[in-house]
Parts: sequence; C-alpha cells; structure tokens
Amino acid sequence: MPECPSLVYSHLMNTPQSGAYRWMIFKDGDSWVGVALEFNIVVTGEDPKVVEFELQEAVIGYLESAKKIKGFRTHQVNSILNQEAEKEYEDKWVRATQTATPGGNVLSPLSGIYKAGISSLATV
Repeated sequence: MPECPSLVYSHLMNTPQSGAYRWMIFKDGDSWVGVALEFNIVVTGEDPKVVEFELQEAVIGYLESAKKIKGFRTHQVNSILNQEAEKEYEDKWVRATQTATPGGNVLSPLSGIYKAGISSLATV
C-alpha cells in the first residue's frame, strides 16, 4: 500500500475511478489488525507485514468487484465505496492523526498504530 505524503484527509466522494481511502495497522491483544476505513474491510493476523499485504489484496478485490457492477447500479457502487467507518476505528484514526508530527507524515508511538496511510483509488 503506497503511503501518501501526509495523513491529512479530506473526504470527497469515492467513485470506482477516483478518490482515496484511509488504512491502518495496529496491535490488538495478540493479533495485528488491518483496516480500510471507507470500505469497512478488516483483516487480522500474527505478522503486521502479512496483515498489510492481505489488507491490500482485500482492497484490490473489493474495488475490482465494485468496478464490475458500476454500470448497473451506480448509486449502490458509490455507497459501498463511501461507507461510514466503525466508531472504534474512526476514533483510533483521529487520535493517531492528532498525534502525528507537524508535517503529518510520522505517527506518534503513543498513537498505538504500527502503520497508516491514505491511498488513492487511482493507483489500486
């Protein structure tokens, strides 16, 4: 997952051709959790690098599926690309980005997040 240079996020409507989504990987008990917030995709595992890879693969599959149905029900496709994230994950994102460095590039170790970013739908 390519990381954007900043964790500053202004949400615009995602479409199958354009937009962005937020993602993060964090430790929860004995497991690592990867989340793609706008798609409500969650993967878990024992290794954060494997979780990152599996999250990226899940997002790619999700977007490929959305692109296949775009001609039939555009309003439904747009709604699945713009879901409201679970409150727990949204709160974790807000805490992490509030504790990021002034340039917005590096998360504070106090955020509890191993890795996070904003990825463009155009590059997926």
